[in-house]
Formats: sequence, C-alpha cells, structure tokens
Amino acid sequence: MVILVAVVLTSGTAFSESGSSKPDAGKMPTDVPLLPAATGQAEKMTSQVMTDKLSNAVGTEYVIGAEDVLDITVWRNVDLSRQVQVRPDGRISMPIIRDVVAVGKTPTKLAEEMTNKLKEYVQNPVVAVTLKEVNSSNIFLLGEVAHPGKYPLKSRTTLLQGITMAGGFKETAARNQIVIFRFTETAPGMKRFTASYDDIVLRSGISDNFELKPGDTLVVPSESMVVFPGR
Repeated sequence: MVILVAVVLTSGTAFSESGSSKPDAGKMPTDVPLLPAATGQAEKMTSQVMTDKLSNAVGTEYVIGAEDVLDITVWRNVDLSRQVQVRPDGRISMPIIRDVVAVGKTPTKLAEEMTNKLKEYVQNPVVAVTLKEVNSSNIFLLGEVAHPGKYPLKSRTTLLQGITMAGGFKETAARNQIVIFRFTETAPGMKRFTASYDDIVLRSGISDNFELKPGDTLVVPSESMVVFPGR
C-alpha cells in the first residue's frame, strides 16, 4: 500500500469540558461494487516516485482546520477525487465513504484514514491529500472585549495574549468566565473550555493560560449574562 501525502501552501495566511456530536454517517451497503485500481510493477514504481516527490515538497505537520480547502486524489480513480472545503463541523464529504472528520489531523493522518476506509470498496487504494488553501489560521475573539473580531494566528499565542490582541476587556466583562470553543480530533463538533483571568494572574493558575489553536473561538460574556451563587 502506498500513501501519497503532500502539503502545498498556496495562500497565506488554535477548563471544564463538554461537546456536541453528530450522527455517524453509517456504513455503505455491502453490494457496492469494488472499483478497479492500478496494479502491476510499473504502476507501483510510478507511485513510489510520486510519493517521494510529494513527501519532499513541504513538511506534513500542518494541522487541518475548518474552512481549509483540500485536494483529495485517489490514484487512478477520478470519480473519487475532488477538491473539498472543510465544513464548520470539521468534516469533509467524499464519495462512497461519505463524511470524514478532517479538523485536527495532519494531511498524513487524514490520508491514512481515508485509505483504510476505501479498502472496503477499492482494491489497493492510493490517496493523496494536498492542502490547497489555508483559511483556518485565525482565532475569533468575541463578547466583552474592546475590538471583537477575527484575528490571524501568526505565531504561538496564549489566551491572555489573544485577549490583548482584541484590546483587553471592557468594563462589563465577566473576566473570570471566559469560554473557549475548539475543534478536537477525538470527537466531532466542538469542545467547550472555561478559564478565569484572576486564577491565571492572581492565583497561580498559569496552566490555564493555554496556547490558542487555529479555529478557536474565545468568548468573554458580560457580567449581566453570568449568574453568581447567592445573587
């Protein structure tokens, strides 16, 4: 089995826990016919050359995010190959194997998983995942901050640094009730985390000043939205 993976960046420029899940797309009927795949020594040699060239193009450690555009190529199966954009729920839609979670995975990992899924329907599948457009290297800072909006994530950025990018808190901010929404690889949908400014700054809660990831949404609610015990 040969797996082709390449990352080509063609446009530039991401704590209590809960999350939502979406129904599994389910398994395709067993009467779906196997699709022909390339065989023979010549094809294998050609595939190996392509693998070497693609693997050396760029590093493969980029983590796919929502709204990124991917080129999915299944060798010698044009009908299964297509360009797709990662949906807000972190998935892509492909023929036969239907929905696949892409967010939080490297192109290498995604190609491996798609190859394994296709084995049930295609003989000796060879999958290439190419990053066509990067649209996910942003964070969203919302709520009671001075300048809410979308901000590019150009380097490692902590929670406090992210708030600083948005101009800091407004006077009405419930700064100890910060909420962060994040896509994760382990589950569909988004996870919800909470953090407290006072805990980070005044109570040695520095571990809560975690690094933001592409696609993170940070929300600072207003004090009027928060119900405190005893009030």
